[in-house]
Amino acid sequence: MRRRLFFLHSGDRRGVAALEFAMVAPLLILMMLGMVVYGGWFWMAHSVQSLASEGARAAIAGLDPAERETLAHGFIGVQVGDLGLRADRAAVEVESTAVLIRVNVAYDISDHPLMALAAIMPAPPRIIRRTAVVRLGDY
Repeated sequence: MRRRLFFLHSGDRRGVAALEFAMVAPLLILMMLGMVVYGGWFWMAHSVQSLASEGARAAIAGLDPAERETLAHGFIGVQVGDLGLRADRAAVEVESTAVLIRVNVAYDISDHPLMALAAIMPAPPRIIRRTAVVRLGDY
């Protein structure tokens, strides 16, 4: 009686696609989750940079450092919700000198749902920090 070995039987290809998918699927799913997490992080980072830039531009209208700080905080407080971010997660610092206005925005995303997905991969920073500077004269 002649025995046929399974791996030598070349005519039967049933289940090969399932086996190949089982080998590739974990990597594919991990790559897709990475794209979602980092895409969301880059979107939020861009939004935070936009807040800093527009806050610095709004502060130009102030006549003294106190008024500039008030204008920057007020503008950022209004705009943060329009960008899909939460105002209570944003920390804003305004530095105003005779030659420049610097607006620093730090946004905490540690409790954002996207960061829950980042537990299985190298996670992006949990605090997004962005700065914008507008020079006053002296060009």
